[in-house]
Amino acid sequence: MKPTLELKNVTVHYGKAIALSDVSLTVNEAEIVTMIGSNGAGKSTTLRVIAGLVRPTSGEVWFEGQRIDRNAPEKMVRTGISYCMEGRRLFPNMTVLENLEMGAITRKDREGIRKDLKDIFGRFPILEERRGQKAGTLSGGQQQMLTIGRALMSKPRLLLMDEPSLGLAPLVVEEVARTVKELNETGLSVLLVEQNAQMALSLATRGYVLEVGSVIAEGGAGPLRENDFVRSAYLGICE
Repeated sequence: MKPTLELKNVTVHYGKAIALSDVSLTVNEAEIVTMIGSNGAGKSTTLRVIAGLVRPTSGEVWFEGQRIDRNAPEKMVRTGISYCMEGRRLFPNMTVLENLEMGAITRKDREGIRKDLKDIFGRFPILEERRGQKAGTLSGGQQQMLTIGRALMSKPRLLLMDEPSLGLAPLVVEEVARTVKELNETGLSVLLVEQNAQMALSLATRGYVLEVGSVIAEGGAGPLRENDFVRSAYLGICE
């Protein structure tokens, strides 16, 4: 299977502190890969490196055969990588429609933008109903839909998702999971960081477990679900 994303021995320092140590991972074409781990394990830092927001101290990041770890964030978007950040990070005083249009700011294909906007409204009808409403007044679930929609407006081939279920009601979490699965089925590669390890491993093909900035386990989602450490530490299963 052809890799879409490759991290090769990536190390990151914040000052003298090591945030990531020799992290390597791969996301293949049309694959969902998850990273799980405790708070401070380095999951969000890994996504920020891929998105161009953090420069690695050493190591390399490759996307579709091109090295990208020195690219600026806006170039990452043009390259085909979109980042749904933790906490949604919308423009709260802008409308739903304006937020979606901001997602397409690097694009020039107006007809394609109109088509993608229509597709997003088809996927999330509530966003079309509220297209003139300020994003900051939406419910948490609606804001998450808007966050995903805005990311899709850049027409990515790799979607980075950081804690998409955080703070959402169980029914909304199920809807988010279903959306991730449906997007992947269109051919979109997804790298998912998720506190809900059960959900993450049910969606993903493969996974990586990070602790204190290092990968301590990796493999197929099924075997990871049966891993004694993962079961105890992240799935709440004690035997």
